[in-house]
Amino acid sequence: MRDDPPPLGWLGILRLGLVQTALGAVVVLTTSAINRVMVVELALAATVPGLLVGLHYAMQVVRPRMGHGSDVGGRRTPWIIGGAAALALGGIGAAASVATMEAAGLVPGLAVAVAAFLLIGAGVASAGTPLLALLASRVAPERRAAAASIVWIMMIAGFVVTTAVAGRLLDPYSPARLLAISAGVCGLAFLLASVAVWGVEPPRRPESAKPTAAAAQPEKPAFRDALRQVWAEPDARRFAVFVFVSMLAYSAQDLIVEPFGGAVFGLSLGETTRLASVQHAGVLLGMVAVALAGSMRASDRGARLRRLTVGGCVGAAVAVLGLAALGLASETRPLFAACFAVGLGDGVFAAGAIASMMHLAGRDGQERSGLRMGVWGAAQAIAFGLGGLAGTAAVDAARFAFGAPLATAYALVFAADALLFLWAAALAVRVGRPGMAQARGASAHLGARLA
Repeated sequence: MRDDPPPLGWLGILRLGLVQTALGAVVVLTTSAINRVMVVELALAATVPGLLVGLHYAMQVVRPRMGHGSDVGGRRTPWIIGGAAALALGGIGAAASVATMEAAGLVPGLAVAVAAFLLIGAGVASAGTPLLALLASRVAPERRAAAASIVWIMMIAGFVVTTAVAGRLLDPYSPARLLAISAGVCGLAFLLASVAVWGVEPPRRPESAKPTAAAAQPEKPAFRDALRQVWAEPDARRFAVFVFVSMLAYSAQDLIVEPFGGAVFGLSLGETTRLASVQHAGVLLGMVAVALAGSMRASDRGARLRRLTVGGCVGAAVAVLGLAALGLASETRPLFAACFAVGLGDGVFAAGAIASMMHLAGRDGQERSGLRMGVWGAAQAIAFGLGGLAGTAAVDAARFAFGAPLATAYALVFAADALLFLWAAALAVRVGRPGMAQARGASAHLGARLA
């Protein structure tokens, strides 16, 4: 009989949140400062960083396999530390690719960038999926909604601190300065992740303490069989569709906000990096609101989180339309406030979705939590890759095909993104509705009686 470790307390949850803070600090450099440098300082088409970021998301289709591997192995910590190391190396490589482009030319720089972004994708998949599975399987059910919001709040806090500090240190820009700051952030992030996760899991029992073959647990299914079983679950499949659409909407505006500030309003690198910091501060506040709502009594919690998710999607749609209007009007003063509003809507809907994810993934302990998180993580990664590429490519296409001014090109993309947010809101209305669950239960009961 297996001795399950006790549920994590708030200190353990905060430690896992520090791991997310470290991972987010590295990733945000590639989607903010390095993305901006490629588009503005190097005058590359916006599609180039879009393709690179899309490549790192495409690499994350291995999330289900890594989640299943941590399920079968029974230990998440080695996957998390190894992934953090790969991510740190990839972040340094991404900054080095910019310096290579300026010193040796575009082709060698792109070769370095491709390798770096592949490494970033592998690191995020290896560290992030087992981390969420560890959280889902070790947190008591009544704490999962609050724990999910806390961990993501700490990740967004890493975004805010990294972009705010890096934004000030990067002015005036130089390739050497970008590489030095990126190396410092990546090194500190790896150390923080390693120290934070160390000792959270109980040590592996020695061979002599393992149960005999007769008393051993049943052999776990192969990856393909386990994946087929998870995909056959209606809740898991329906939630994967919602994650895909909502994160497609989220990511469609993520890679173009900073270039938008630089190209349309003439902001400097430090100013547009601080623009990203303000947006992430809005995400942080939205997640705090959901964490407080998740502390409501259990009978109200599900409906409240669903309403917040829908409201966050609608709010984000209105906010991105506001960005489009500011660009067309060449009005700079409310720009930071509009970006904060976009982040606020993003944070509310994302935290509501994360709380539902935690509940669904951890409902049977750790047996399938890694694989479920991997499936939803793969859906998110594919959506992020497609959304980032679609957003950046749409800006270039609008300028090339229609001869549209910069402000008009960005406005068209923001309007399309608003439609995606509204679609996600319509899907969120149906996710986890009690009536649907009761209907499925009645159908299953009738089927059992007829059998």
